[in-house]
Amino acid sequence: MAALHITDIESAINWWREKKPSPDGITACAEVLALAEVYALMVYYHETECDEDSMPETAHAAWLAWYSTMPDAPCIAICSTSQGDGICKGCGRSFEEVQRWTSMSPAEKRATWRRITQEGTAWRFNRYAERALSGEAEAVAVAAEPAARAAS
Repeated sequence: MAALHITDIESAINWWREKKPSPDGITACAEVLALAEVYALMVYYHETECDEDSMPETAHAAWLAWYSTMPDAPCIAICSTSQGDGICKGCGRSFEEVQRWTSMSPAEKRATWRRITQEGTAWRFNRYAERALSGEAEAVAVAAEPAARAAS
């Protein structure tokens, strides 16, 4: 079983805090309390990951509820593993990860997401981000043209 990273536990806590805010600023919902216990133990023992099988059932259920709101696959429909690459240029997953994706556990998928996000080398993190930025710059330039013509 894959391990859950402490940042995922923290994100799940924050999601639940927003979903079920404290009525008095002191008390927390059951989901936050369950996840906070796991988080506190991880901090106390200086652990960055916990085994999802070792989590209390309520904490695991709360984590899975948060997980269900995350995008499932990082695929951007440009799979270079079909062309023989060991690592997909589009999403950053290995050939094995692409093949096993539908059978991977939520924790395994989150571990893969974490790795590809930290690496940041896949096109989903750079090439398409640059295109989006250049598209915005072109839109601003086109929008500014009538004002520039009117001023001259």
